[in-house]
Amino acid sequence: MLDRADIVRAGRYLTQSLRLMVGVPDYGSYLAHHQATHPERPAMSYEEFFRERQAARYASRTGKCC
Repeated sequence: MLDRADIVRAGRYLTQSLRLMVGVPDYGSYLAHHQATHPERPAMSYEEFFRERQAARYASRTGKCC
């Protein structure tokens, strides 16, 4: 039987999956990655992160197949 922790964990994974499917970037994952790999540099604010991800997503796709 599932306990409360399992249900909460499943809810987090579902939320993350749905956000990625519709193109909403995961700021929490970015922060964890940034802290693990670039602790000497300041992390972007949520607003900066969101703008950067949107720019990357909608950048010109000239010459790309996908």
